[in-house]
Amino acid sequence: MDYTYLGRTGLKVSPLCLGTMNFGPQTSEEDSFAIMDKALELGINFFDTANVYGWKKGEGVTEQIIGRWFAQGGGRREKVVIATKVYGDMGDWPNESRLSAYHIKRAVEESLRRMQTDHIDMYQMHHIDRKTPWEEIWQAMEQLVQEGKVIYVGSSNFAGWHIAQAQGAAEKRNFMGLVSEQSLYNLDARTVELEVLPACEAYGLGVIPWSPLAGGMLGGVLKKIEEGRRASDHVQKRIDEKRPQLEQWEAFCADMGEHPADVALAWLLHNPVVTAPIIGPRTLDQLTGSLRALDIKLSDEQLTKLDEIWPGPGGAAPEAYAW
Repeated sequence: MDYTYLGRTGLKVSPLCLGTMNFGPQTSEEDSFAIMDKALELGINFFDTANVYGWKKGEGVTEQIIGRWFAQGGGRREKVVIATKVYGDMGDWPNESRLSAYHIKRAVEESLRRMQTDHIDMYQMHHIDRKTPWEEIWQAMEQLVQEGKVIYVGSSNFAGWHIAQAQGAAEKRNFMGLVSEQSLYNLDARTVELEVLPACEAYGLGVIPWSPLAGGMLGGVLKKIEEGRRASDHVQKRIDEKRPQLEQWEAFCADMGEHPADVALAWLLHNPVVTAPIIGPRTLDQLTGSLRALDIKLSDEQLTKLDEIWPGPGGAAPEAYAW
């Protein structure tokens, strides 16, 4: 495994990040343990989760699974860069969500307890909170860093101007601020190329794309349907809307002799601002298959063809829409 730096930090992480959102709802605890063990065996040291994963309000089901896996010992916790998130609704009372200092303090303690660890390597704000001032957010995060409960702070689903605003406020406090941004980014969802990616590049944030396969649509969905697998109603609707592109896409990958999912990941990895796409395997085979993406190198001609099949916004703003 060739490791990469997380943004402007000195922290080395694997170029694929293990997403754990399926652990609990889709993947049993036993299978989740096997996937995490295999990830370490393969050299994947970057795991992403969130306090809301598991989708039982307030329970943090997925964090609990990770905690029980850590508790087995064997260097599991020491080898893993664990990233979790704060913002989501964890209860019915008014201060059990969002980014108030009150909620951040409580949420981090609960995540630490569930994951059976004394620190979180990267604590990510799961969404922007327009109601809470940056002075309050950064004061809370600084306190956690000083206490050794959090090492790095990241964002998720931020606009480019939110990143600039956050970093400006952090700089005034002589605080490192954000080191990463987790965004929706794939061949079919390229809006972040306008403002978010340029902001991340300017401020030294590593980009961690979520949904790199567009909910499975870029993973060879047409071929899977031909083989008799059923797509969800939501995915089927998107297939109907994008069938001409999907046909070109899967033909392109077939000509390369590569699986569409691997090419989709390789396309993200060719961008130097991207640190690690998040892969969310439900099975061991899905995990091990993802490694092929690390060996695929796309030529300029192939990248141009992909832009034709999946057009982006035209580059960074303002040139994408102005002279």
